[in-house]
Order: sequence, then structure tokens, then C-alpha cells
Amino acid sequence: MAKGPDAGPEFVVDFPTMWIVPDWIEHHCPIPDGFRAGEDMELYPWQLWCTANHYRVRPGAEAGQLAPAFHYRRSQVVAPQKTGKGPWSATIVLAEAAGPVVFDGWARGGERYRCSDHGCGCGWWYEYEPGDPMGTPWPTPLIQLTATSEDQVANVYRPLQSMVKRGPLSGIMTVGEEFTRVGDDGRIDVVTSSAQSRLGNPIIFAMQDETGLYTTANKLRRTAETQRRGAAGMGGRSMETTNAWDPSENSVAQTTHEAKARDIFKYHPEAPKSLSYSNKRDRRKIHAVVYAGSSHVDLDAIEAETAEIMEKDPAQAERFFGNRCVAGTAAWLDPAKWAGKTDPRRVRPMTRIVLGFDGSDVDDWTAIRAETMDGYQFTPVYGENDEPTIWNPADFGGQVPRAEVRAAMSQLMHRYDVVRLYADPPYWETEIDEWVDLYGEERVIRWHTRRIIQMHSACERLKTDVVKRNSEGAAFSHDGCPITADHIANTRAAARPMDRYVLRKASPSQKIDATIPSVLAHEALGDVIAAGLAERQQSFYYGS
Repeated sequence: MAKGPDAGPEFVVDFPTMWIVPDWIEHHCPIPDGFRAGEDMELYPWQLWCTANHYRVRPGAEAGQLAPAFHYRRSQVVAPQKTGKGPWSATIVLAEAAGPVVFDGWARGGERYRCSDHGCGCGWWYEYEPGDPMGTPWPTPLIQLTATSEDQVANVYRPLQSMVKRGPLSGIMTVGEEFTRVGDDGRIDVVTSSAQSRLGNPIIFAMQDETGLYTTANKLRRTAETQRRGAAGMGGRSMETTNAWDPSENSVAQTTHEAKARDIFKYHPEAPKSLSYSNKRDRRKIHAVVYAGSSHVDLDAIEAETAEIMEKDPAQAERFFGNRCVAGTAAWLDPAKWAGKTDPRRVRPMTRIVLGFDGSDVDDWTAIRAETMDGYQFTPVYGENDEPTIWNPADFGGQVPRAEVRAAMSQLMHRYDVVRLYADPPYWETEIDEWVDLYGEERVIRWHTRRIIQMHSACERLKTDVVKRNSEGAAFSHDGCPITADHIANTRAAARPMDRYVLRKASPSQKIDATIPSVLAHEALGDVIAAGLAERQQSFYYGS
């Protein structure tokens, strides 16, 4: 009998499962990187436990059944960072693509599965014991691997590519940057929040990575649900992997965790709540529990990383390394620091400026912020009554007045010498396309705030210039716009993997919509200065 991650008696596997799948994985998926790259993989205990449960077969299953043959319709694995979720997820995807994962009846004993019968020339075979569930590959494997961004999806797709190239699967798979070809008709497709055109396609399996980041706001909740429906229609299944989530964000991971359905396998190792994560001695005990079964993890290194993060964001450390679902409390920017940069002044017409734009439709506000070449940020005004370029849909019958926004943008473009406009496209793609046509693609840039690495860097640049003293070389100042000040105060830093963050509301009722264009305008200024465009370019024409 195989045992679970802590080798305790409660983890003894006493149910029928397709042991052929972990054996197939260990013979076909080599270690993807590091000093032992290319060597045979041996699944860690927790990985073996989760694999065994995902491929647990119902005692009454009959040959020919697809998803209904299994005890669990889908699985959720919640584990801390550095445990090896990404490479293990890659092995499951490859097994679904070419391994014996479809229930093929019960063995009498002595039957053999041969890779050579399924197009793989590695020579591997597996002999079943009496009563074993037998497996066969999908005839046309159509699989989607999903994450919030290209950087995030690489945590699974990069080891997958390496495993294919370094192992026997290279004979039946061809890896590319955005998809992997399986045989003649099968595919493993990469899906992110910015590349969802493949949604709705029939699939037999969906691997959804970091579902703690899938929310309604970034449209990945709809993505996850669409994929699950698509897989169910084909008799397939799905799997979620994630770090512990922030319960204030109402993520897909949280919804799955709270679901009462009994056909979802859930793996989420947790230490007793009586142990305090802020106490170093207790923290060590917590790490010992949540990293059980991951023998490669150095708990001293984990403690060192945790202690550093604890200084600035204890909630992030507790989620990522303690595997606990705690709400983030870190304010992004101290409101007092922001207020300290208030220094109102008049900005004359035809001043050289940059703009930041973030738009919504019915729920959130729409705003434009501007910044001069010497780092003075302000909310421009428009119209005969000098209205600020911040629109609350509640003031306009529940919907942002798009015609007014377009008119305001036109006025700003003609009143000032606008060098660059960074605009976040969602909900405003048509208008931004118009602005590109009117003002040029070198001036109007589609700047996606959903790109975690890019957005994190932009937020850090503004924050750094705000908190610096002027004597340190930071010339940033602003107009003291009260709406922007309120939105800055409402803004929280929502932790993301790799010590990054994105911005979110302190609570659902609060708004941060003027914060975003402030970040975009400051980022635009930095890029303009770096490109040498801060000063007007003069040209001289000498006619005859």
C-alpha cells in the first residue's frame, strides 16, 4: 500500500487507483532542470498522494466510462511555494496528453500495457495485478494549460517543454512557444487572461494554475468555468493548483475550497491554528507540516525568505510559505507620504505632458491623470465649467458618459503638447483604437495593467518617487486632488508570486480608479524621459 505525504496511517491508500499513471510519469517525464536535469523523476510523497487520488477509480466503474469512472470529477491542490507544484503539474498534463489515463476496465492479472502499442518508442511496459484498474490514452488529447499571465503559465509550461525535449515523449510531441503538438491531432494549448481566443474549444483536460488569482475582475473566473464545462462535455476532467489565496478577493480557489460537492479532491496541508506565524519557533513547526513530503526543500532557506517578507507584508509570507489563507493588509502607499508631495500649481496650455487613462463602464470610475516633464502630476479639467477628468458612473445614471470622456480627451490633446498616453484597454478598446488613429500609435499606447511584472514595476516606481525626500533627487509633486488622495488611501498591495504585487481595493465598496492612471502617467513619463523625448525636438528648414 502506498502512503501519503507524511507517511502517517491516515494516508494509506486503500482504494483502487490507476497506479500505472505515476509509474508512466516516472518513466516518461525526466527531471526538467537543475544539476540532475534529464535524470529519471521520482515523485515526492505528496505528489504521489495527489496523483493516486486524482486517478482513484470507482469500484463499480465499467470499461468505456470516461470521467464517471473516477471517484473525483476534479482536484484542487493548495501547497506553499517551492514544493514543486509546477513540474508536477507538467507531469499530469503530459500524462493526460499521452499516458494511460482513460479507464479501460479491470485487470484479471497478467495483462500488459505497452508504449509501443500507442506510438511511443521508449520500450516501456507495465504488467497489471489482478483487480488493477487498467488505462489507455485519449485518442485525441485536447488540453488547455491556464494561468493569469505568460510569466505565470511558464511555471508549468517551461518544465513541460524540458521534459518533452529531454525524454522519450519527444518522439510523439513537438513543443512550441504557445502550444505543443501531440501526435497528428492532439494539442496542449496555453491560455492566459490576455489570450483567451481558444475558450469554448472542446477539451479533455484543463490544468488551471494559481486559481487563487482567478477572479471575476480579471475574467479568469469565467475562463475556469468555461473550461470545466468544455471538459465535462467531452468526458474529461480538470485540476487546480494554487498557493493559499487572499479571502478578500473571492477567487476561484476559494470557491472550490468552499464547495460542498463531494466529488472534488482537495489537498491543503495546514498546521494547527494555535501556532502563530509571527512566532519564529511556531513558524518552524508550521513549515515542517506544510512542506512534509518535499524532501528537496531547505527549511532554513524558507525561514530566511519568510523573515525578510514578514518585515513588510506578513500576510503574504503566511500565504505563500505558511499555506494559510489570510487577507492581505499591506497598504500600497502611505497616504501621509502622498499628502506630503502636494504642491499645486498652474499648468499652462501647450505644456509638454503625458497622460494616464483607466476606464470602466458601470461599476467603477473612469479617470485621466496627467504629469509634466518635471514630475508634477495633476487631474486635468475639461469643458466650460472646468470639470475634473474623473467620472463616477453614479453621477450619470449608473454608466460612465463615454461621449464626455471622448470630448475631454480631445480637449486635452489640443490644449497640451501630449507626448504619450498610456491607456488600459479593457472596456475601452474601441475608443482607444480611435485615439490611436487620431493621435498616432507612437503617442497612444495600449498599456495592460493585468501584466503582473509590468504593473508591479510601474507601481514601485511611483511609490519610490513619492516616499523619497526631494533632497534625494525625487522631484515628484502633485495637485492635491482630493479624489485621487482618497483612492490612494483605499489602495492595497495584493501579493503575487515571486515577491510581486498588484493593486486592489481595501474593500469592495471603496474605489481606487484614480490610482491606476496616476501609476500609468508616471510610468509614461519615465519611458518618455528614457527615450529622450522630454524636450521638444526642433528642426530647421532652409529654403531657397
